Amino acid sequence: MTRILITRSAEDAKRTAGRLAALGFEACQAPVTRIVPTGDPAPQAPYDALIVTSAHAADALAVLDRHKPVFAVGEHTAEVVRAEGFSQISVADGDAVSLSRLIREQLPPGLVLLHVTARHHKEEPAASLRGAGFTVLQWEAYEAKSVETLPDAAVEALRSGQIGAALHYSRRSADLVVRLVAEAGLASTLGAFPHLCLSADVAVPLTAVGAEVRVAEDPSEDALLRLLDSPR
Repeated sequence: MTRILITRSAEDAKRTAGRLAALGFEACQAPVTRIVPTGDPAPQAPYDALIVTSAHAADALAVLDRHKPVFAVGEHTAEVVRAEGFSQISVADGDAVSLSRLIREQLPPGLVLLHVTARHHKEEPAASLRGAGFTVLQWEAYEAKSVETLPDAAVEALRSGQIGAALHYSRRSADLVVRLVAEAGLASTLGAFPHLCLSADVAVPLTAVGAEVRVAEDPSEDALLRLLDSPR
């Protein structure tokens, strides 16, 4: 059975491993990050609606107004928001572009939006929403901290040539994979299998070291897993 390397955080890796098993693949779960709260307080300024771009925001949502409308990046994130007691939830198609579009279609410019996000986050959807006349407050409520060394499971699998492909969901985690694999003295192993990336941006650190990369046709896990049908 082909083993697939998953380096996203533990909870996400476990969920992806279940999907891989259903497709007939074995997962090698080797998180290179762990999700922790930042301790930053929520903004005290009033806001009209919430933006949630990751299920990792769950703990932070506990202190926010459940009567506010919420715009979730995708269905999995929306499920977490519902579990926290929010009921006015609009769901985008799983990426920042569709999320920004959804908000602009449903809300008039001039409103204040609170984006519950990570310490390391991209400019979107905030940049386009500000350009459209919204005020976006960003609360960096959680962060993905890097682990100090590559997990033992990944070291052994890479050293013994057991990995048939790797899945990469963020540029930061891909960059960490490249660094940690090099620090483990296994840099050459990255060229032994294809690296399947959620977007061209995610692929940048892997391309820089000459690894074989393939990019999903859209930034969704469904599209990423479809690449497993013909990883080479």
